[in-house]
Amino acid sequence: MRQLDSSDQNWRENWKEKEITVKEAIGKIIPGNRVFIDTACSEPQALTTELIRASEQLIDTEIIHFLTVFPDKYFQDKAEDLFRHNAFFIGKTLREEINKGQADYTPILASEIPSLFLSGRKNCDVALIQVTPPDRYGFCSFGINVDMAKPIAQSAYLTIAEINPQMPRTLGNSFIHMKEINFFVYNDIPLLEFNFKDKADNVEQIGKKVANLIENKSTIHIGNGYLPNACLKYLMNKKDLGIHSHYITDNIIPLIEEGVLTCRKKNFHPEKILTSMALGTKKLYEFVNNNPFIEFFPTDYVCNPKYIGMNKKMVSINQALQIDLTGQVNTSSKGYNFYSGIGDTVDFMRGAAFSKGGKPIIVLPSTRKSGTLSTIVPHLDEGAGVILSRADVHYVVTEWGVAYLHGKTIRERVLELICIAHPKFRQSLLDEAKKYNYIFSDQMLACDENGRICLYPSRYETLYSVLGGEKLNIRPVKTTDEPLLKELYYSLNEKDRYLRFFEVRKEFTHSKTQNEVNIDYFNIFSIGAFKGEIGREEMVGNATYYLNPANNMAEYSFLVREDYRGKGLGSFLYHHLIIIAKENGIKGFYGNIHIQNKSSVQIIRKGGYTKITPPEVGEKELFYEVFFDKENSIE
Repeated sequence: MRQLDSSDQNWRENWKEKEITVKEAIGKIIPGNRVFIDTACSEPQALTTELIRASEQLIDTEIIHFLTVFPDKYFQDKAEDLFRHNAFFIGKTLREEINKGQADYTPILASEIPSLFLSGRKNCDVALIQVTPPDRYGFCSFGINVDMAKPIAQSAYLTIAEINPQMPRTLGNSFIHMKEINFFVYNDIPLLEFNFKDKADNVEQIGKKVANLIENKSTIHIGNGYLPNACLKYLMNKKDLGIHSHYITDNIIPLIEEGVLTCRKKNFHPEKILTSMALGTKKLYEFVNNNPFIEFFPTDYVCNPKYIGMNKKMVSINQALQIDLTGQVNTSSKGYNFYSGIGDTVDFMRGAAFSKGGKPIIVLPSTRKSGTLSTIVPHLDEGAGVILSRADVHYVVTEWGVAYLHGKTIRERVLELICIAHPKFRQSLLDEAKKYNYIFSDQMLACDENGRICLYPSRYETLYSVLGGEKLNIRPVKTTDEPLLKELYYSLNEKDRYLRFFEVRKEFTHSKTQNEVNIDYFNIFSIGAFKGEIGREEMVGNATYYLNPANNMAEYSFLVREDYRGKGLGSFLYHHLIIIAKENGIKGFYGNIHIQNKSSVQIIRKGGYTKITPPEVGEKELFYEVFFDKENSIE
């Protein structure tokens, strides 16, 4: 990836007084210096290799990094005060040393690292960076990584560049002039590459659930970890997406080629991908080379929540290691052992929360260690760090579903999280929550007659467009729908309550309603019609059947909120529940209807082979039977 088209062919001659050997470059470092090494795949390989070789002479030298992917170990079995590393974000190269106390870790937001150096609160003696050859004006591009490299290089006492003609030239605020570089070494070598690995079998399930949350014209951020990057694969059916992200990966390329990622509807840096770093392979490096569609800026700009929030429909996807039942999130440590860092997580989660229509999302598989441990826990592991407070968390996605926590009580969020935990851990989580008095002492979960947790039947989810075009989500009800069902009941006037319950019921307490949402999806099956997206849902209709095993018939009841009547919703719920009942082998519905409820009688007649028994003299209820096929109707 040579920059022959934009560089001065005589640049080495023009700047020959600055060129030195690699050994001479590292020789400029003296004991006690603080040295910055460029980030991730931009790490200057020749300079780093020589730095490791000469480490015995660099007593009490502090080496600072953001993220390291360099394949070689920086040191092995050396004294703690000989060659000290300080990571702002922990890569695998230093993880073991940090947890052994042989290296340091500084927890800090990605957006705040540049100002730490630009303000002088932390000085940098030597910055080791990797850049492109200079263009005819003397400007070198930081290429695939600008994040904190540019501000640190500009504030360092001594800046030494490894100039590599294979570094792509990127645009934006990504340039440094040769006059700002004190010395350089020349090294024509392929860049380091980074490959994300799909580590879990549930990547597709999580990715599709995240995709369902993302609207057209949204702007996306992918956080650290394999899951956020994998989620990009499931956005191919979206339109006019944008990217504003600390880093970008190879997975953006298909989205751009298929016309999904256009940035046309972005309102902050419209028609541009905004990033600080390219983390990927040669394919990505070639794609960003001289590409005016992609702009690179330092992290104090890209990761600043104020600027992130300027994007409408900003979606931030971040991976967690653990989340407790109250919503505290750990993304960076395993017990007392540090694993990664704060990075850009807090910046983008809060920026997305500021955004109009924004969605801060946490993703995590429901289990770890080959399914033996739950990632949703009663409390975080001892020593684990809380990166996101309870107030910062909005959407949480596992392979079992989506929980929305923001603005919810502890009791509500506990149930939301238990319902997306792995089924084999749900009962123990419920028991622990009761022990802490987080939930009702009589709270139940949907179990079958043998006490096994019932799995939510997502295959029965569908959409219904009411007359007028509004789309409603039709889906089975679940434990967390109890507040919505109660709101639907309380919205009924006295007449409606009488027609539904054959009495003017005054209250709908937890003890009376939890049995209607904690169901086994066989003997009892209930579906709801919901308006609004997750977190802002209202239930506007409900239909339920109760199986009578004695005759394999199910008692049926349904309800539609007053403002949604006359729009075909009641009939749709009825027929959708018939489909479900038939798949479960049920031969028909039966029930009682008040004689004044004529609209319900009309709907019932359309369900199949119907028998209606008029009420006795003085009675106000008629009895009906609906058989799904003719053979059963003539038994």
